[in-house]
Amino acid sequence: MKLWGGRFSGEIDGNADIFHSSFSFDKRLYKHDINGSLAYAEMLGKQGIISKDDAAVIIKGLKEILSDVENGIISLDNTDAEDIHSFVETELISRIGEAGKRLHTGRSRNDQVALDMRMYVKEEIDVICVHLVNLLTALMNTAREHTGTIMPGFTHMQKAQPITLAHHVMAYFEMFRRDYERLRDCRKRTDVMPLGSGALASTSYPLDRQFLKEKLGFSEITANSLDAVSDRDFCIEFVSCLSFIMMHLSRFCEELILWSTDAVDFIEISDAYATGSSMMPQKKNPDMAELIKGKTGRVYGSLTGLLTVMKGLPLSYNKDIQEDKEAVFDAGDTVKMSLSVFCGMFTSLHYKKDNMYKSALEGCMNATDAADWLVKKGVAFREAHEITGKLVLYALSKKVRLDELSIEELKKESAIFDDSFYEAVTVERCVNSRILTGGPSAPAIGEAINNAERYIKSCLNGQL
Repeated sequence: MKLWGGRFSGEIDGNADIFHSSFSFDKRLYKHDINGSLAYAEMLGKQGIISKDDAAVIIKGLKEILSDVENGIISLDNTDAEDIHSFVETELISRIGEAGKRLHTGRSRNDQVALDMRMYVKEEIDVICVHLVNLLTALMNTAREHTGTIMPGFTHMQKAQPITLAHHVMAYFEMFRRDYERLRDCRKRTDVMPLGSGALASTSYPLDRQFLKEKLGFSEITANSLDAVSDRDFCIEFVSCLSFIMMHLSRFCEELILWSTDAVDFIEISDAYATGSSMMPQKKNPDMAELIKGKTGRVYGSLTGLLTVMKGLPLSYNKDIQEDKEAVFDAGDTVKMSLSVFCGMFTSLHYKKDNMYKSALEGCMNATDAADWLVKKGVAFREAHEITGKLVLYALSKKVRLDELSIEELKKESAIFDDSFYEAVTVERCVNSRILTGGPSAPAIGEAINNAERYIKSCLNGQL
């Protein structure tokens, strides 16, 4: 018997019943649904809406159901329940009888599921933030170990200027820090308690919403019942935040894939995070990095799906909104696994520092510093740029570095050149002369790492 069956004289079509049911995926909300009902039953008894004896019996029954589910006594598989709410209520009534029928007084599945989803998303945010702090810590530790590891910096995938591995890694620290902050900010808007909104117009029962807010650990109460039951902005925002995380993971994975190629050869990925070929015995493929890139599209799909579901819905609740759950669940699961795998892969990388350094020597990447040297000697920058460009062209034709040109060759373009030029354009000087905040020099990157350490401590102390 459906909980809504009194209005109907006929049975629902079998396929329609399967199509309509959400239990196969919303069963993961059992803990949130039961905890919400425990608080609601206590409030009903406190307010005298049902007797305190009935409230006590309901609370006892709900706790037993929760315990039985978590201990495997009750299976959430192979049931014909319509949704998790119906499952819990039906199970409760079968255990305690008439009192169980009073639990839903003044409540709708509309505000019930809105509550469950908000509780679930808050919990997911907290878990994903732990993963992000773990990754931030790994990035910071790697940067600390490689403040002197010189490598090429790139624009347009072309060698541009020498930097350090620490500088490169800390760029991703900034990305994932923003991801952490986006999630914490999203949590503030998720942390609003909708219970008491009813189906759409609240209820005439004297519910104590403030009690429910405090009992369930929310910061605020929803201000409009129509909005409360139909709002899924928090789900969209959550999956949007997850899409940013996956974008940043995907960017880093693409670089690790490039760095692991024979052509670049900056790193070796651990055997624990690579696979081989079924045909070619020599292959070691960066499959985990490639999968993370692929799964990024999956999370984007969840975001697009949610936006599309919500784009044309009139107030208030519509069954379309049931499509929120699978998108939220799958995106969260994907990001948690991707972060876990990426962090393990990243912390086990072997860096080929000699190859990085040799690569940084090639490609005339000290050309900007050569032009700057001329400027400091009194040459206008645009003229210095042209002089250096001609020297680069000449050096490339000879297949040598700028600093391998003789003083006589340099003076053909400008009489200003002297022997101090050579010291000014070493890759070490190119890196360590950039002492501005945010740059690659040892002092600048040391400051960034110290700031990162303070930031992580603030995260762990719950200050962010």
